[in-house]
Amino acid sequence: MVTMTTPAAQPLGLPRGRALTRDDLQSMPDDGHRYELIDGVLIVSPAPRTAHQRASGNLYLALRASCPPELEVLYAPVDVILADDTVIQPDLVVALRTDVTEHDLPTAPLLAVEILSPSTRSIDLLLKRDRLARAQCPHYWIVDPDEPSISALTLDDGDYHATARAVGDEAFETLEPLPVRLTPTELLS
Repeated sequence: MVTMTTPAAQPLGLPRGRALTRDDLQSMPDDGHRYELIDGVLIVSPAPRTAHQRASGNLYLALRASCPPELEVLYAPVDVILADDTVIQPDLVVALRTDVTEHDLPTAPLLAVEILSPSTRSIDLLLKRDRLARAQCPHYWIVDPDEPSISALTLDDGDYHATARAVGDEAFETLEPLPVRLTPTELLS
């Protein structure tokens, strides 16, 4: 279950009466939950299921294997700063090495990947997708371990459009931002 906390009802220790900022995230505990901000609203997510972790790990390996030296593949948790009040942690990101700092990615990545969970599905499909598009993230992939499927979306005129999709044992193949060929079923093995 995802908990969304409005600025008026913050947990103890967080400021009241104003939107949260990335500086406020520094006071969050290291307790296994994922803490993100979207438009100043704190979003707390529980640890993911094992199917989610398998898909994340296997996709990381596939992306890493085809990653050129100027790019870097990172997995959650890594803060992606889209605005002072919007800090997200996609499941995987591909970014220019020169954009990555010791603490975060202070700009939109080249690719953000979200692996859907029952607790975060609507946030990933709606809010994060919208904020990544606004930040001009050129590629957004959605992995659904329950179907299983993978969809690649590419930013065009400020909105994402499907460029590749595969379900089950169908081949998912794309060249951008990295050349990758795999099946959704492989991600879960």
